[in-house]
Amino acid sequence: MANVSRRTFLNTSIAVGGAAAFMRIIPGAWVQSAKAAAAGFFESEFGMDDELCKKALEKALSRGGDFADIYFEHTVSNWVSLEDGKVDRAYGSIDLGVGIRTVKGDQTGYGFTQELTEESILAAAATAATIADGAATGTAKSFVRVETENHYPLEKLLTDISLSAKLPLVKSVNEKCFSLSDLIIKVNATMHDQQKRIMIVTSDGAKAEDLIPRNYLSASIVAEKDGRQERAGWNFGGRQEFSYFTPTVVDRLADEVVRRAVVLFEAEQPPAGEMSVVLGPGVTGILLHEAIGHGMEADFNRKGISTYATMISKKVAEPFVNIVDEGITPRQLGSINVDDEGVPGQRTMLVENGILTSYLHDRISAKHYGVKPTGNGRRQSYQHYPIPRMRNTYMLAGESTPQDVIASVKKGIYVEDISNGQVKIGEGDFAFYVSQGKMIENGEITRPVKDINIMGNGPKMLQNVTMVANDLKLYEGGTGMCGKDGQSMPVSFGLPTCLVKSMTVGGVQK
Repeated sequence: MANVSRRTFLNTSIAVGGAAAFMRIIPGAWVQSAKAAAAGFFESEFGMDDELCKKALEKALSRGGDFADIYFEHTVSNWVSLEDGKVDRAYGSIDLGVGIRTVKGDQTGYGFTQELTEESILAAAATAATIADGAATGTAKSFVRVETENHYPLEKLLTDISLSAKLPLVKSVNEKCFSLSDLIIKVNATMHDQQKRIMIVTSDGAKAEDLIPRNYLSASIVAEKDGRQERAGWNFGGRQEFSYFTPTVVDRLADEVVRRAVVLFEAEQPPAGEMSVVLGPGVTGILLHEAIGHGMEADFNRKGISTYATMISKKVAEPFVNIVDEGITPRQLGSINVDDEGVPGQRTMLVENGILTSYLHDRISAKHYGVKPTGNGRRQSYQHYPIPRMRNTYMLAGESTPQDVIASVKKGIYVEDISNGQVKIGEGDFAFYVSQGKMIENGEITRPVKDINIMGNGPKMLQNVTMVANDLKLYEGGTGMCGKDGQSMPVSFGLPTCLVKSMTVGGVQK
């Protein structure tokens, strides 16, 4: 077993090159076939073998405990951004460390270290063990590898992509945005990629490894007309191969972000009050995620915080409403081959034909409810212990057409995109800013609107969904992040066009 300190590792693995201040982090020994890159990485590069893992788990359970696990992480992240026609920032970072958890009942002891040495790892395990105070608990004598599907295979490692290959992308976004409208006065373009390797080893004998990509190409712009300025932003990405970022994607990005900014010059505030709201397909699924999805995470229900705590097997929506959370759609930002507790990625039906059928479980909540984990135990990094978190959360398509949904509304708001939301998890009360939207008048989409909020209650909103269209669309971006308990996780979401018969719209008072 090789002992590798974080300081030694960083000093020997960062090569400075490319643009000024850019750290291209590609340890030469790691340039290997991407298809086989995940298996055995921590053992071959850092000596984290089964013998050491068994010692650490024994130490974590040395004072009793129901369960223990070890989470190794190595993450390489790179950014390059352009502003005012020039590449102004290019930099990278490495995160390396291990976290060790001991579970006793529903309590968690946790220790972590940046030093991959036996001494530091056993010290972290001893810290985790203090959650219990009893006789030592046994651990598995050997580990069995968890077999998973790969929902984001890489033909080429993201760490093998040079800065020179990324620069044309941000430059092209800049040039394309300016070419589309004379109203554009400022463009920021950013390319970000991240490659995370993890290994989870558990006291019940499971061992799982994964190589997880994440990337996006984004643009934010400022437009000006008659002394008035409007702003907009957009991005494309997910868990993509680098080859995904083609000239077609650049064109789509520029077209979308310019359209979003320019249309705001025509927008006005609508009247305030209660009215019908049509949620457009795709990114509006963030409302489903925030106002409803969090309430279905099992820890909130186990603690009696969520409105849904007593609603399993009960009606929460109309029979045509079906809601899914899953980690298996190829390339989606919330997809995971394995969660951070070693449970394979899977599909969980939350609401089926209007009935609440499941919560989103980690190992602790699954044991509490007497069910199997759903693969939702996720953590931000080795410095955090896992908790129930969403993955890709969306409502399934219905039978209506989008045109039928819109035609059914005499007066209301059509919401294309929302942002800057606030949600009370327990009650489900929410308020979101509508960044892109239009009026619906006499069954037709008319003038654009701006500077409005939509407000309501998540569970009540779900009950008020009266039509669901057949045009389910998932978020195509790579910047979707969800915060909970001080941890931020990449997620995705989606929605078909659907009608909420009544919602509070904050606009202009009559």
